[in-house]
Parts: sequence; C-alpha cells; structure tokens
Amino acid sequence: MTDVARSAGVSVATVSKVINGRYGVAAATSERVQEVISRLGYESSLVARSLRSSRTNVIGILVAEFEPFSAEILKGASAAVASTGYDLLAYSGTAHAGSDVGWERRSLSRLSGTLIDGAVIVTPTVVEVRDDVPVVAIDPHEGPTGIATVDADNDAGAVLATEHLIALGHRRIAFLGGRTDLESSRLREEGFRSAMAAAGLPVDPRLVRVGGYRRETADRPAHEILGLPDRPTAVFAANDLMAIATIDAARDVGLRVPQDLSVVGFDDVPEAVAATPPLTTVAQPIQQMGAEAVGLLVRLIAGDDAARAHVRLPTRLVERGSTAPAPGR
Repeated sequence: MTDVARSAGVSVATVSKVINGRYGVAAATSERVQEVISRLGYESSLVARSLRSSRTNVIGILVAEFEPFSAEILKGASAAVASTGYDLLAYSGTAHAGSDVGWERRSLSRLSGTLIDGAVIVTPTVVEVRDDVPVVAIDPHEGPTGIATVDADNDAGAVLATEHLIALGHRRIAFLGGRTDLESSRLREEGFRSAMAAAGLPVDPRLVRVGGYRRETADRPAHEILGLPDRPTAVFAANDLMAIATIDAARDVGLRVPQDLSVVGFDDVPEAVAATPPLTTVAQPIQQMGAEAVGLLVRLIAGDDAARAHVRLPTRLVERGSTAPAPGR
C-alpha cells in the first residue's frame, strides 16, 4: 500500500479507502489509485483483510483429493461463485486424505477464520456443526446430517441402471460396489438389490464385490467376476472409474463389450464418454451439486438459517455404447 500511495501521490489512508470502497475520495483520485494498483499488480492480503473486518470474501472447496468427481464439483462451484462477489479457494489437505477419517476437520481448522468465510466440503468423512464457520457438505460419508447437505438420488439411479440391464434380457447381473464406509455406495447397492428383487431375479453373492471406487482397486474383483465359470452377462459398477476398469478386464479375458458383456457405470464423469466403447451410465448432476452447495453457503454466510437444508438432486440414465441385449437374446 505504501508503494501504491507513493506512486499515486496520495496517503496510505487514501489508498486504504479506495481498496475498501469507503467514501471520502474524489473520483479522479480513486481512478488514479486504481490505475496504479493495476499497474503494480497490488493485491490485498487475505489474512490482513480478515484481521481488519473478520471477512475475506473467499469461500473454500475442501476435497480429499482432486479426482474426476471433485473436479466436476469444482467446475460447477466456479461457475456459481462468479456472480456472488466471492472468490473460490480449492484445497486438498494431504495426498492420502481420502482414507483418513477426520481430514476435513484439519483442513477446516487451517483455513477458517483467516482465509475463508465458509466452506463446501466434498464427501467428508465426519461433519460437525461449527459456530465459527458456515459449512455445506456434498455427498457426506454418513448421509445427510444436521448441516446443509447436497447429494444425488443414489438409490433411484441404481434402480435405473439395473432395470436397464434387465430390460435388455440380462439375468446374471454382477454388482461392483464402492467403498464400504460410504452412504452413496450402500444406497447404490440397495437400489441394485431392490430392482433385482422387483424383477424376481436372485442376486448371486459371488457376483457382488467391493471395487473401492477406483480403477486400480476395481481391477482384481472385476477379473474375478469375469473369470467365474458361470460369469455374468452384465456388470453394474457403482461408479464410472470401476466400470471402465471392468471394460479393461473384459478386454484382458477376451470378452467384447457390449456383444459379450454389458457394463453400466454411475456418475457420468468426462471419462465415461471417452471410454471405448462410450460408457452407459447413470448421470449425477455433479456440476449442479457444486453450484447448489455454493448457493446454500452464500446464504448461510449472510445469516439465512433456512439454507441449512438437504438438497437431493435427481439422477438419469445415459445410454451409450457399452450395453446391448443379452447374448443369445
């Protein structure tokens, strides 16, 4: 600020008034100060600003790691924040935070108070209500709690995926589940089982495996399922990355997708349409989830307690090239 004041020929107090939008500065002087600020590339310190006003005008997006799902959340949040007057800070605490219970507590403690005015936490392991910083959770591990939450209809989406395979004539359908500690994974398995039961089809326990929501952790169970003597003719994977791993496994064992094996995923991340063949999947409105969370958070920061709500968004089936009628049908 001293450099700006010296270059503009004004006092530091005048520069402070211009930066903070206060009255008492002539238009021509304010314009000159703004020009110097632009030329010198001056930016005020977030920490200093928060010490003065207890506000930073920054909201945080806290993620365990930057992967396809959180990347789509960030796109939606970024688009939504543009009209709010807030800046967006994306933060990942540790490289292995996804398997670390309580990672969001530490991240929130580091950032709240001096760097951010509130936070959107993506798939938190534990969510606790805090008085000092507003929080919105996206798809929390344990499902909706007492804080503002945004998620998608996982159960209904899984029903859509399973019914699609049944309508194509598949009867031996495998389910490759996500992580056992996630509510979304439980709901997707629940939707799979309910659709199978409604069609009068048994669920073979050998065809239900845990894939862990990652390509590398899904590789082994996918190979095991496809290596069975009475293998399935279709696989519903609880996210797109595991579905793509299943397609890779099918290729390894000489099966053609979709002629010999149909595969359905969940999420509709960009990798789904880029897969070979393009992946039939259940689309979550992931970017909309990010946008909805930002909207709730801005309202909470403004003191609107009605924003402490649970928003559940619908899912839909997107048919592409990885599903076909059951062999012999």
